[in-house]
Amino acid sequence: MSEAKRRTVGRPASTAKASGGHSQSLVRGLTLLEHLAASPLGLALSEVAEMAELAPSTTHRLLQALQSQGFVTQENEQGLWRIDVKTFRIGNSFLEARDVVATSRPFLRRLTTETGETANLGIRDGATAVFLAQHESPQMMRMITRLGSRAPLHASGVGKALLAWMPDDERAQLLNGHELARVTANTLYQADTLKVETEKIRAQGFACDREEHAVGLHCVAACVFDEHGAPLAAISVSGPVARIPEARLLTLGALVRQTADEITQQLGGQVPR
Repeated sequence: MSEAKRRTVGRPASTAKASGGHSQSLVRGLTLLEHLAASPLGLALSEVAEMAELAPSTTHRLLQALQSQGFVTQENEQGLWRIDVKTFRIGNSFLEARDVVATSRPFLRRLTTETGETANLGIRDGATAVFLAQHESPQMMRMITRLGSRAPLHASGVGKALLAWMPDDERAQLLNGHELARVTANTLYQADTLKVETEKIRAQGFACDREEHAVGLHCVAACVFDEHGAPLAAISVSGPVARIPEARLLTLGALVRQTADEITQQLGGQVPR
């Protein structure tokens, strides 16, 4: 037997291919989790397969593997697939690991106590704001946002606060490089208008959402900053226009800004001046 042949005895015939296959399956499985996490009501097998651009048989095999580990579950009655408790635990551990989330929770509770309205915390992810924490209003009519849900930066209080404090070049690239959706009739969706709006937000220290994300809803938001004075997150107070008219919107803005500054201080951050 030659030296070359002796070196290959006992080795897998194609280690690189097997490794690549495992990596591909992992990526596909994580993709399925992302689609299911974005669909809280559940998805049929055909819907998951179409969204992931996979064959139904491949999709079903991956879902079964995820189900065996407790990451997804299938509802027997309609056969819909949903994320399961283990996925929630992993997501929750991420939230707990974020100091800004844990630090902000008592401040959100205090805001709700003081205002009677729902308080939220969100961070930026690309061109959207993602909501990570919330303290609900005790009122019958109240604003509720599902944790993990997203809103466009330009069309939400939290988003506009984060947008205003982004570096100028990064903000300009985002506003000019994306087609901005007009979510409601009040949404500011033109780059020039938003540029003026962000200057106003920076001057007053808080952002106002006047039915720009949802009809009948007003919101005020302010940024929490890191040690470099960069936007780390934003907190907000939201409620129906009937309880938050224009005059109260500005009063709440000052309160939310003050609270955001307290959170920044607690985290060792620095408020830009």
